[in-house]
Amino acid sequence: MIDRRDVLRAAAVGTLGTAGAVGSAALGGLPAAVAAAPGLVEQVPDHAWRRLAAALSPGASLYRPHDPAYPPLALPFNHRYAGIRPQGIVACATTRDVSAAIRWAREVGLPAVPRSGLGHNYAGYSTTTGLLLNMSRMKTITAHPRPSTARTRRYGPIEVVHEAGTVTVGAGVTNGDLHPLLENQGMFVPTGRCPSVGVAGLVLGGGIGFSDKMFGLTCDRLVSTTVVLADGRVVTADDHSEPELFWACRGGAGNNFGVHTSFTFRYEQFHGNVGFYQMRWSLDSVLPVMAAMQRTGLETADDKRFHCRLGIGTKGRTWQEIARNANVNVIGQHYGTVAELESILAPLLAIGTPEERARNRAAIREVTPAEAAGLLSATTPVDKFAAKSAILGRRELLSERQVAAAAERLLAWPGSGNDDGAGFAMFGLGGEINEVPPGATAFVHRDGVFVLAAETSWADHDHPATVHANLRWLDEFYAALFPAAPPAQSYQNFPDPELKDWRSAYYGANYPRLVRAKHQYDPTRFFDYPQAV
Repeated sequence: MIDRRDVLRAAAVGTLGTAGAVGSAALGGLPAAVAAAPGLVEQVPDHAWRRLAAALSPGASLYRPHDPAYPPLALPFNHRYAGIRPQGIVACATTRDVSAAIRWAREVGLPAVPRSGLGHNYAGYSTTTGLLLNMSRMKTITAHPRPSTARTRRYGPIEVVHEAGTVTVGAGVTNGDLHPLLENQGMFVPTGRCPSVGVAGLVLGGGIGFSDKMFGLTCDRLVSTTVVLADGRVVTADDHSEPELFWACRGGAGNNFGVHTSFTFRYEQFHGNVGFYQMRWSLDSVLPVMAAMQRTGLETADDKRFHCRLGIGTKGRTWQEIARNANVNVIGQHYGTVAELESILAPLLAIGTPEERARNRAAIREVTPAEAAGLLSATTPVDKFAAKSAILGRRELLSERQVAAAAERLLAWPGSGNDDGAGFAMFGLGGEINEVPPGATAFVHRDGVFVLAAETSWADHDHPATVHANLRWLDEFYAALFPAAPPAQSYQNFPDPELKDWRSAYYGANYPRLVRAKHQYDPTRFFDYPQAV
């Protein structure tokens, strides 16, 4: 059992010793590379902006900094990058709007950056000092059912019609927009858990969620996409047309090869219910819970039906609040019966106080797939945050010593005004994901058991010293998790602007092929950012 009082006494010395430091917090917590990246771009004359406005369709709009609608559109989801403001924002309504905006931006010498959802990019790569392409008006969703040639298979109480048809979505569609398909029509495309994340960003970097072991990553369901290239040309990328671009955009990350305006996915059809679970313990149980859940994740890595997320976290401003809120938790779903799920989770159900055991057992229940989608969804992190990630293979699971060290550092978190707090989460991988060869798509991480994200957050109103303390704590927390060296692979949809060997970490052996695709489709590097291909 961890002695919180001893840990807190030790933490008090280190935290108080840095309270007056500011460092990079003078830039609002921006990493030096990102803070310097946008630079200064030449101001564009008003007549050129009028020319852009005239080139747009009736459903599109151009916003400049003096317009009332500009501030909320310019603000990224991660407020850490709120100081990076575009000269103009085009709210695109059609693919032609995107093409016209890109051609115009090239002519006047401005960078153009797309933003599909609220700008969730962890590293602020959906911000720009040039032209921001807001895709949120492109929200069409069109289903194309397939004839009865689709194959049906039973998974316990669930019957799934595989490849029941395709669904085409616009670039402004979010996870939350797709979930009602499940609720209303029993149609399903694997998506992420955060409702306000744009599907475009999700699929281009891979796309993990609570159904990926069963049906693959979001990018594995993609059958075609419409892309506006750097010269303004519009192409369709699929297995037969622009196959190299199609390969690259399935895991090669967004804003690298062009601006995507629509995506077509294979969807599944559900008949039946699933098992849902959500458990929580005090941090005193962190060692047995993490050991049992990692073992369960490893043993079920090839079981496509079981999905999980586990982690530790806390929130608060004072040491007392941080210690009281510190916890270890798991959540997920199982495409099978509740009895099967209880058997899988039996080692976890035996851990904790009698009250915790009773509460956790009661939290296992049968729900509809649509209800599960709602219960599993969460918008996190929020406000201002930073993260570091790692892909954990079978030989890289966290040892008891690593877990204990991370738990101690969690209790040493300096605190903030952000209720999202700090900690780490581990999302189970395997199943359908790992049946795809690592070179079949740009997403190379095909042998993982978990993807880990270590995070810290702070509020807009927090003092710069709090920002600095949080960023330093994240480095120490990650080092406690991986004292020898971090795993070689990181998740490109959780980008870390401080990651030095990001090319290998995000893309591995696929990076040289991505570079060749970049030379083919964007030879002048019009689409560029600090970690662009």
